[in-house]
Amino acid sequence: MAGKFELWTDKGGDWRFNLKAGNGQVIATSQGYASKASALNGIDSIKNNAPGAEIVEIEK
Repeated sequence: MAGKFELWTDKGGDWRFNLKAGNGQVIATSQGYASKASALNGIDSIKNNAPGAEIVEIEK
């Protein structure tokens, strides 16, 4: 099963989304967005930009 995005409004009225793996585990959670359109743009950005994203290891 492919992953999926779940979109909802939080208690404060912001739009948020989770990206879930095929097994149902949440693998990414968004920031809050003021509008549904902005949240959908965030989802589109992940779809378009993440496939080629580099991995950078940082020290903390």
